[in-house]
Amino acid sequence: MFTIQNITVSFGGTTLFEDISFRVGVSDRIGLIGKNGAGKSTLLKLLSQKIQPDSGHLTFEKGVTIGYLAQELAFENGRTVLEEAYLAFDEILKIEQRTSQIHALMAETNEFESESYQALLNELTDLTERYEIIGGYQYQAETEKILTGLGFLKEDFCKPTNTFSGGWRMRIELAKLLLKQHDILLLDEPTNHLDMDAIIWLEQFLKRYKGAVILVSHDRIFLDEVTNRTIELIHKRCYDFKKPYSEYMVFREEMRTQQRAAQKNQEKQIQQTERLIERFRAKASKASMAQSLIKKLDKIERIEAEPEDTVAMKLSFPVSVQPGKIILEAEGITKKYGEKEVLSKVDLLVERGSKIAFVGQNGQGKSTLAKVLVGEIVHEGHLKLGHNVTLGYFAQNQADYLEANKTVLQTAEEAATEESRKKVRDLLGAFLFQGDDVDKKGAVLSGGERNRLALCKLLLKPFNVLIMDEPTNHLDMASKEILKEALIKFEGTLILVSHDRDFLDGLCSRVIEFKDRKIKTFLGDIGYYLESKKMASLQQLEQSPKISETASSSKKPSDYEFQKKERALKNKLSKVENEISTLEKEIKAIDLELEINYEETIKQPHFFDGYQEKKQQLETLMEKWELVQEQLDTLTK
Repeated sequence: MFTIQNITVSFGGTTLFEDISFRVGVSDRIGLIGKNGAGKSTLLKLLSQKIQPDSGHLTFEKGVTIGYLAQELAFENGRTVLEEAYLAFDEILKIEQRTSQIHALMAETNEFESESYQALLNELTDLTERYEIIGGYQYQAETEKILTGLGFLKEDFCKPTNTFSGGWRMRIELAKLLLKQHDILLLDEPTNHLDMDAIIWLEQFLKRYKGAVILVSHDRIFLDEVTNRTIELIHKRCYDFKKPYSEYMVFREEMRTQQRAAQKNQEKQIQQTERLIERFRAKASKASMAQSLIKKLDKIERIEAEPEDTVAMKLSFPVSVQPGKIILEAEGITKKYGEKEVLSKVDLLVERGSKIAFVGQNGQGKSTLAKVLVGEIVHEGHLKLGHNVTLGYFAQNQADYLEANKTVLQTAEEAATEESRKKVRDLLGAFLFQGDDVDKKGAVLSGGERNRLALCKLLLKPFNVLIMDEPTNHLDMASKEILKEALIKFEGTLILVSHDRDFLDGLCSRVIEFKDRKIKTFLGDIGYYLESKKMASLQQLEQSPKISETASSSKKPSDYEFQKKERALKNKLSKVENEISTLEKEIKAIDLELEINYEETIKQPHFFDGYQEKKQQLETLMEKWELVQEQLDTLTK
């Protein structure tokens, strides 16, 4: 579909990539990866022909159309959601407009045999045929289908676009792009503004898409589900393999290991040849042999291992002081924005050491409850923080709070306390702001750099409870992994709002779903939640029967009561598990004694009675564990 040859692009005096080449075919689903600042977004702009390369050529097949979704878009007000989405059908709308004009002209005349009337009739016939060919009778249904898949409700269709947040307006732009059915789709971080349901729907849509797709994403699962090819930008070069992300990373590491081994062997051979040359040079009779070896050495093609970008931010979240066992209790939390109620009488109990994920469709109140918990917004209901609780908060738009005219260093120093001000430069260095980077102003920072600076600001103040709202947006794969590892090691309490399944996997042990102004708790990680919801696609979710709030409340205890019962069962389960672990260790030690010294061991008084008793106790405890676990499962269901 297109080819790029020996492309070089520089930006701000820095060469992003140099002499890169690759070709894209019709069935390619390409994941474009690389660290923040490697040039991924720039390459998409280049392919969309919004910018030109410093050198090299782009060659497109005749008639190829390209759709490009940037990270940031300019929006126009004055249209409804449907009207804005219909703009994807430019030719259809023009035909509809002209058809209306022809009908009006024909209605004004009685000269049915005139040439002008016949001309109008012929034009109307041609337009009607063309209208049918390009899908004029299906476009409205297709538009509603796409908008619904991206999370819009039917009642949203006629609302003005300016009543929606930036994230939802970005979805409208994505809908327009998908409706145009371009030959090539260029998507820059399409999942940043989507909730989990919409991401899963988009995965299914892109799998069925007939054209080529090139996307930048830091969502590993999304890349693995959608792509069949990976292009990595690193050290001004690109590496291209027909494998999805995870397979590519394994293959790349294996390849680098082989290259390093081959490079090491070659270096040994070169050193040996150089020693021979030095030895033969000293003897006149061996001079010709020395010259022969020199020529041989010059012809050797040196093996180069593929470069690795090992520079990474260093991150850890120290706990300020030990809080009490109960971190917070929320009862009857209700929040309205004008006439719209987002949360209705929500109860929540959070214990020390909990790691909780808030999930659900956008607009269901996840960020609102996070803001309530940190005291950022006024609400109805009661909220009580526990003893010694100090909150750290990372807002979804945290990076937007950075002032454009202030430098990285000024921003960090203003956020620091008296105690932390002396370590500001060290902390900035740990977040990869080194040397002159600290003098960069907020206006020139990339999305990833802004997020890193926001994380750095967070660490300049002490806390033992961390609430984070979409912290992974704009972070590259490596930075996401470092953040995840730091949060796993964090000994405090964590509440995390995120739609990133890979990031949440193994990080949280409790998932709270937001839906219809209420919350529902799932004990287990994000994988268990998704399995419980059976969210193979958004269509399945939409088709699932809805339980009325009245019926739900009559069958289930409140979330507050639920958490109390849950805590009691979990404590009981933990106690049984500890007893099982102790007994298993004792039995294992006895088994080891039997292996080492069977004869002496069985001579001990009442040995077999005690041994069998321990085994019986273990069997009883296992049955008890199963019973408690079953009670816990029943409660959560």
